[in-house]
Formats: sequence, structure tokens, C-alpha cells
Amino acid sequence: MRVSIVVPALDEARGIAATLAPLQRLRAAGHEVIVVDGGSADATMALAAPLADRVFAAPRGRASQMNAGASAAAGDVLLFLHADTRLPAGAVATLLLEMSRSGRRWGRFDVTIDGDARALDLIAAMMNARSRLTGIATGDQAIFVERALFRAVGGYPEQPLMEDVELSQRLKRAGGPPLCLRQRVVTSGRRWQRRGTWRTVVAMWRWRFAYWRGADPARLAAEYDAALRGAPLTLQIFAKEPVPGQVKTRLARAIGEREAAAVHARFVETTLATAVAARSRGLVDAIELWCAPAADAPVFAAWRDRHGVVLRTQAGADLGARMGGALDSALARGSRALLVGTDCPLLDVDHLAQAAAALEHHDAVFAPVEDGGYVLVGLSRSVDVFSGVPWSTPQTMAATRDRMRAGGVTWHELPLLWDVDEAADLVRWETLAAGRPQARAPGTRA
Repeated sequence: MRVSIVVPALDEARGIAATLAPLQRLRAAGHEVIVVDGGSADATMALAAPLADRVFAAPRGRASQMNAGASAAAGDVLLFLHADTRLPAGAVATLLLEMSRSGRRWGRFDVTIDGDARALDLIAAMMNARSRLTGIATGDQAIFVERALFRAVGGYPEQPLMEDVELSQRLKRAGGPPLCLRQRVVTSGRRWQRRGTWRTVVAMWRWRFAYWRGADPARLAAEYDAALRGAPLTLQIFAKEPVPGQVKTRLARAIGEREAAAVHARFVETTLATAVAARSRGLVDAIELWCAPAADAPVFAAWRDRHGVVLRTQAGADLGARMGGALDSALARGSRALLVGTDCPLLDVDHLAQAAAALEHHDAVFAPVEDGGYVLVGLSRSVDVFSGVPWSTPQTMAATRDRMRAGGVTWHELPLLWDVDEAADLVRWETLAAGRPQARAPGTRA
């Protein structure tokens, strides 16, 4: 029998190759891998293409994406594998053997949740036990089903949440109880850790109970987005008081200290205008202007009153400590955080939208620049990504990547930008700005 592995994906460039790489032996053995993208803003499709038999886009939503993959599948058995779930060696051989022996027409694997929290092991054990007791499988457990049975029940219901619960109920009625394999798939723990392990568990229990009682899946999905993925987003802007001789010192050597301070002030205004535009579009909930050396300068008060932002004072021994303190202050209030500087007037609302979207799926997001640093950093949970990083060097971004890899942090990078530090940078910016209001660096998204 041939198995078709259907992988729904959305902005999974960071991990899609790790999911698909173990499946290559299965492809060589005659099984197929189908990746269905829901409109990723990153390189998910490009990275998946050489590792899958088919890669195509479908309307966003796991149910619609998995149904589209099933429609394109040629296998006798469909296996639905989430993009952040790893299939162990021998899994396909096991399911085919056990389906043949038992006569069961559908089933799922046990699951292990990958992450730092010890509670995740207990949660996985509870999920596996509950599934055996109720005959209800979750998407994290890699549901598999005969293609004919899947079609007979109408596939996944086109609903935004609990589609796996509803499918399980349909399959139980039409095809009998599931085959519960003890072989374990490994799924990411990011969903639990991002908003708090037990908080997430309690919320999921509440939503499942509400669904059992007949609650509208669309309403539950809206609550899910608000509670798990739609946490408030705070935009933090790091800015120095525009004092001649203390800002833009490299630029000042070419154009003079007063003119360099004026350029700095103009860039702060540009960044604030971008932030306000993002807030008006609903991309961010709050804007904070993090001031140096202190927040009591008249110019900061003027910016506060003009743009409706909150003033805060930077504190810390180095840039990493100051950024970490700012980001942690927002995270401690239950908000995700994006932090930007003012040296990159190219950074616009679309970049902020991409960064906000990335935080739905990753621990961190960065906007790297040509000189080796970055002009934006965002976090969806508290992680230490700055310790030991050399600042204002060509190795800053590279060292940050190393730090994240060592800490098991997932991250996304926006297209490469450049900031304005030298006279040539200013000419480059002014040339672009003269052509269109929202100038972009070559190679960035339109």
C-alpha cells in the first residue's frame, strides 16, 4: 500500500526542512509527500520544493489545506503531519502493518512534546491517555486514514478550530474506533510555552468542553486567536536625544554635528510616523519611546504629545542589556514585543506586519542589515538572545544566530535592509526617498 503524507504549512521556513528530511527514504520507497502552503510570507514553499513530490498553495486554514492535499493524493492511506511535527523512523511501516493486522481503517500515533518544560511530558501522557479513552485524535498525533474512508466522511470539516475532533467523530461513526499506535511522533512545544504551559492546557480543555456543548467553532477560533496567538503587541522605539555631537557621530564627520543631529531627529519622526500607521492598522497595540539618556528632555515630551506614545528610559550596561530589559518589560505585562532603532528609515509598516506575523509562529524575529547587525528584534516569549553578543560589529547578527541555536530558540528573519550611518548611506537614502514616499532597499518585498 502507498501512503501519501500531507503537510499543511504556514510560515514554517525555519523548520520545514527538518520535518521533510526524514521523509526522503519514504519517497524513495514509493510513498509521496505533499506540502500545502496557506500563504506563507517566508521561504516555506521554496525550501519544501526539493523535499516533496508536490508543493502548492491553498486557502489558509489547516482543514482546507489538508483537504486540498488529500484531493491531490494518490496513496491508499493519508497521513496528516503538521509542519512542526517529526515522524519517527519506521512509522509508515508500523502503521501499514498494524492496520493490516487489526483491520482498523484509521488511527494516530502517541505524541511527545518537545520543549524545556517538564510539564510537557505529563501533558503528552495525558493527551495519549485521553485519546485512547475517547477515540478522539488530535492533529499533533499525526492522524492517518484510508483515503476511501476519508472521502466517504467528507474529509476535514471546513471549520477554523476543532477540525480534528470533528473528523475523529465522523471516522468513528463510519469506520470504527481508531488504531492508537504507541510509536511516538515529536511535536513542538512552542504553542504551550509561548503563553504558559498550564494556561494553554486549561484553555484547550475549556474550548473542547465548549465545542462538545455545541459552541460555534468560529467563535472558539476567535477566542483561540486572542488568547494564544493574538496576545497584545508592543512596539518599542529606541531613540537618543538629538544633541549635536552625541548622535550620528560618523555622519557628523561629513556633514557637521548640527546637521547630523537634525537628520537623527528626522529619522526618529519617520520611525514614529511608521509606528503610528502600524497602530492605526491594528498591527500594534501600544507604542513606547525608549529614551536615552533620560526621558525628561523637552523633545521627547513633544514626540509623546504629538504621537500618543509612552516614554520610558533605557537602562543597562550595554545595548544588549538595554534591549533585553525593554523587551522583558513588555513580555512581563503579557505582551509580545517588537523593538526597532531609528537608523533605518526604510523600515515601514509592511516590515512591521511581517514581523508581527512571524511572532505568531516563532520565538523571535529579526530584520538584519548589510553591516552585520539588525534594526528590528521581536520576541513572543522571554528568552536570552543577547548574552555574549558583540555590539556594533559585522559579527552581531551572526553571533545572535549562534546564541539562538544554542538556546533552542526559533526565529524568523525579514529581508535584508540597510541603515544610515555614513554620508554615502544618507545619499543612498535621499535618492530613494526622492523617488517614492516609502522607499525600500533593493531586494525587499514590494
